[in-house]
Amino acid sequence: MKRTFLALALLVVAQLSPVSAAELRLGIIGLDTSHVPAFTDVINNPQNKAHVPGAKVVAAFKGGSPDIASSRDRVEGFTKTLVEKYGVKIYDSIEEMVKNVDAVLIESVDGRPHLAQAIPVIKAGKPLYIDKPFAGSLKDVLEIFRLAKAAKVTVWSSSSLRYGKNTVAVREGSVGKVNYAEASSPASIEPSHPDLFWYGVHGCESLFTVMGTGCESVKRGMTADGKIEVTGKWKGGRTGIFRENNKYVGLAKGDKGEAPIGESSGYAPLVAEIIKAFQTGIVPVKPEETIEIFAFMEAADESKRRGGAEVTLAEVLKKAGK
Repeated sequence: MKRTFLALALLVVAQLSPVSAAELRLGIIGLDTSHVPAFTDVINNPQNKAHVPGAKVVAAFKGGSPDIASSRDRVEGFTKTLVEKYGVKIYDSIEEMVKNVDAVLIESVDGRPHLAQAIPVIKAGKPLYIDKPFAGSLKDVLEIFRLAKAAKVTVWSSSSLRYGKNTVAVREGSVGKVNYAEASSPASIEPSHPDLFWYGVHGCESLFTVMGTGCESVKRGMTADGKIEVTGKWKGGRTGIFRENNKYVGLAKGDKGEAPIGESSGYAPLVAEIIKAFQTGIVPVKPEETIEIFAFMEAADESKRRGGAEVTLAEVLKKAGK
């Protein structure tokens, strides 16, 4: 009787132990971006100073977009690294891969296939992180979140720029309520995507991290040296500006002072949030905020088409089907 009781007690203790007893098995879709080996090393390599425990990348689907050189020319090299250095198994289909993992990261550098890639993951009920850009169109952004909500599946997205040390401090109230912010990042353009989706999304993510939701309209213009400049009007008379720049920089002004924002603190803080969201089912960035970021960028394109006229986010969201 005592032995039976002891065995039961040990079983309870084992069940209450930390995640080390069962690491999450992760699968990656899209091996055509430098994020793939970078994220995998942070997750799989205990010798990495920025190592994030609790999971292991074990599976992948190559993907790749033949009409985008930065995808087409890199997918085989990154695939080789994952297989030879990290022992990752490559699957011929997403459907087969998701059967063998607990959670998924869509890393395809091209946002256009993200909806199609997300569907089998959502159908399988597996939590999902989607790297930038979340999708190739605002319409697809809305559809991914709609499908995830209907299936009660965790889905979220973020640029690593959201987790820059100074940006996080401002988000947490270091300068009080932010009334004005400007954020800059490179904004190289891929013709298959709205202009800011491809790379300007990084600076836009920093901007929304400190401003939050509530942007009502945007106007797109140019800086003195011919770079992209997008000015957003937020509720309550607040202003947020994205500017194209070759650096990740910015400034936030609040009712308690001002502080720099927009710098990068590397990938590890984002990876830690990805693992935490997979473990808890709680996303750190709400769908409403991600949707508004992409509506901001889509409205910037519409403003460009109209010669710099002011465009409301409500208009582009309605056009996209919201």
